[in-house]
Amino acid sequence: MDNQNEARQRVEELSVLLRKYSKEYYELDAPTVSDIEYDRLFKELQELEAKYPELKTSDSPTQKVGSSSERKFTQIKHKSRLYSLDNTYSYEDLVQWYERLKKNYGLENPPALVCELKIDGLAVSLIYENSKFILGATRGDGVIGENITNNLRTIKTIPDKLKNQISELEVRGEVFMPKTAFEKLNEKQREQNGKLFANPRNAAAGSLRQLDASVTESRELSMFSYYGRLDSKEFNIESHSQMLDFLKSEGFNVNPAYKKCSNIEEAIEYCKYWDTKRSELDYATDGVVIKIDSFLLQSEMGYTARAPRWATAFKFPPEEMSTIVKNIEVNVGRSGAVTPVAILDPVYISGSTVQRATLHNFDEIKRLNINIGDRVLIKKAAEIIPKVICVTEHAQHKESSFAPPEFCPSCGTKLVETEGEVNLYCPNHLGCPEQIKGRIEYWVSKDCMDIDGLGDNIVAQLVDREIVKTPADLYKVTVDDLLTLDLIAEKSAQNLYSVIQASKNPSLARFINSLGIRHVGKETSELLASRFVSLDALKNAAFEDILDIEGIGDKIALSILDFFSNSYNNEVLKELDEYGVKPRNSEIVSGSDKLKGLTFVITGTLSDTRDKFAGLIKQNGGKVSSSVSKKTSYVLAGENPGSKYDKAQSLGVKIINENEFRQLIGE
Repeated sequence: MDNQNEARQRVEELSVLLRKYSKEYYELDAPTVSDIEYDRLFKELQELEAKYPELKTSDSPTQKVGSSSERKFTQIKHKSRLYSLDNTYSYEDLVQWYERLKKNYGLENPPALVCELKIDGLAVSLIYENSKFILGATRGDGVIGENITNNLRTIKTIPDKLKNQISELEVRGEVFMPKTAFEKLNEKQREQNGKLFANPRNAAAGSLRQLDASVTESRELSMFSYYGRLDSKEFNIESHSQMLDFLKSEGFNVNPAYKKCSNIEEAIEYCKYWDTKRSELDYATDGVVIKIDSFLLQSEMGYTARAPRWATAFKFPPEEMSTIVKNIEVNVGRSGAVTPVAILDPVYISGSTVQRATLHNFDEIKRLNINIGDRVLIKKAAEIIPKVICVTEHAQHKESSFAPPEFCPSCGTKLVETEGEVNLYCPNHLGCPEQIKGRIEYWVSKDCMDIDGLGDNIVAQLVDREIVKTPADLYKVTVDDLLTLDLIAEKSAQNLYSVIQASKNPSLARFINSLGIRHVGKETSELLASRFVSLDALKNAAFEDILDIEGIGDKIALSILDFFSNSYNNEVLKELDEYGVKPRNSEIVSGSDKLKGLTFVITGTLSDTRDKFAGLIKQNGGKVSSSVSKKTSYVLAGENPGSKYDKAQSLGVKIINENEFRQLIGE
């Protein structure tokens, strides 16, 4: 681009785009472009500003870190600026970065490096005074952040008190949501028809910005600490690797995968290793941060306007890929919900070839402005489910926009809307073939009746040939029925028949989950089974009895009552019983009424899991609550208690330790 006027116009375009994308990523937690696309645009702006220095302004995206802080929380000025990192995407770039540092600073010997996995989360700063955690803030724009101290106190991997006496310490780290916790959260959101999070980073960022700290505490966040700044020199810390060891000794959660490397070749080997191994981790990582180890060298090298010269981030090959939408299909689920699915030109991503990606609902199609023929960016949400992120190029000769269907593609019934929900529904629950298939597929799945070998293809044939219409019908299927199906030989038919018959006595929790009660998933089923020890007890339970279970609200309780008051469901349950499908009653755990009438809130780290202590409380007649109020009888507090401890103190609620709790139950 040789013309300065053209360059000025492009700089303005890029600045507007990058500010928009930065706001979406840092403030709204809803990015619409991939990291690699953002970095490409950012690099283009840097190159234009280098060629035409007069076009660079003080508020250019290349001179800023992150985005402005929201006005949702109190604004906090950081004691020292939180910089961003420059990125590299090739090993050649890494070598050039390293050799440039050696040359520019006259280093004869290769400087030692520290490699750390780059966590895909939210950067925060923690301030400790007199060994006590007093303030925590988001990065914001690097200078001003948001005060989220109360929310950070709920994270178990952030110590409230240091082990040594330290007058002042600043610690920085990345708050993230483990993949298992992310899947669990989305499952809960799905059961309650809530908003699904796109990925663990968005879930972590949204959870950390809750005005109610109890919501943050329920989201199972964690933090890896990667930086510490001490005013005192008494600990003789002279390098980054020594600082990481120090933070670990003070009780901070330091990623154990970090490694000290003697040269750039070792660092590249580290990157190659984790590029193949990262899928095995329970947290999302998109690269490696490589730093000069020596603090003295770091000080000499200093910073650019937005990033340290002594550090860089190597980004793994993108987990997001571009492809074309060939078609948009509409699927009908077991509940009748109608879901659009993008059919794609095959593309290889995250270890597998992807040809389909969820579009969630028809509102999402409008939001993305997506149509057949468009080029889109896809990724695997939590590296599992393919998802369309955004449209990168609209089809040139686009026909009319994709319109939601009026009728069910499976049975032809007119679709309906449900108040307060984004999905369209097919109301023909008993006669819609796809809903029937969905219910049978769910019934036989691993977390339900776990009937191994009864795959989707066999289920589809059984339903299409009208051999099976309900889960109860599975138990009257004969070997001869199975032999009529395509590609089923006699031995396979006999084995499948045996597996079906062997599933007749599941645990009560599995059986409840298999019923597919709306808003009731695996965890809720386990809660119900532990309270109502038999199916009859659950069927005859009153609304108040169900609502009395910690973790179950009005919506779930009403859904359970509706299910067991439905004549069709009761007929299926009766048939299951006649065919010998009888769930095993839950074991009745012996206990006492020593804690009867008492409500407990648990906080901090105890000698065993919180679930274990919650079980002890319930066994002894008490109740467990997730939040502290004036009605709370006791707060059971372990090490590093969170905001619940402070709230209990302010309300005058009695706080007890583990030993005092065990005395209450007579241990």
